[in-house]
Amino acid sequence: MGLHPENIQITGEPTFDPQVCRFHLDRPLLNHVGVRCDDAALATGSPLLEKLFAVEGVREVYVFGSTLMIAKQGDEAWPVIGRRIGAAVREALVGGEALIAEELLHRTPAEAELRERIQLLLDEQINPALAGHGGFVEIADVRGCELYLTMGGGCQGCASARMTLRQGVEKAVRARVPEVTAVYDVTDHASGRNPYYR
Repeated sequence: MGLHPENIQITGEPTFDPQVCRFHLDRPLLNHVGVRCDDAALATGSPLLEKLFAVEGVREVYVFGSTLMIAKQGDEAWPVIGRRIGAAVREALVGGEALIAEELLHRTPAEAELRERIQLLLDEQINPALAGHGGFVEIADVRGCELYLTMGGGCQGCASARMTLRQGVEKAVRARVPEVTAVYDVTDHASGRNPYYR
């Protein structure tokens, strides 16, 4: 029996960035590697990416495991564009071809390389800036192109921690290591010196 589009379950999940949405599938798209593409020309030869970039408004795609991170341009609401994204993904899966071209798979940096570049940024720029407030940031994990951070010292439990992460740390990371598609704070802020999560 062939794969039927209606059997493919896809759910959307908003992110902190209104221009970015995370989509979860009930089956893997890629194993052991993540692929980021922000150029429709690079998508040529990769059926999944070709179909996604054919959806009006899609400007960047990141694929890892059974997750899709899509960045859009324009004001169209996610529920509207999301339906077209779902149709594109189902069409690519039903096609039965390799979803991503082999050469594109080798363009994505390994987790170890990303970790090294992010750590250098933390050491040279971010932590020296936070040290004046008695804080620091550490890498908890790198999974695919997703970064998980913990905040310590004065940043742990600080009421400004979220703003520091989003407006300072994340912006710096994305500028220096654009392959990073998502940044998460996994700090237990409730146990900090000044906990504000109750």
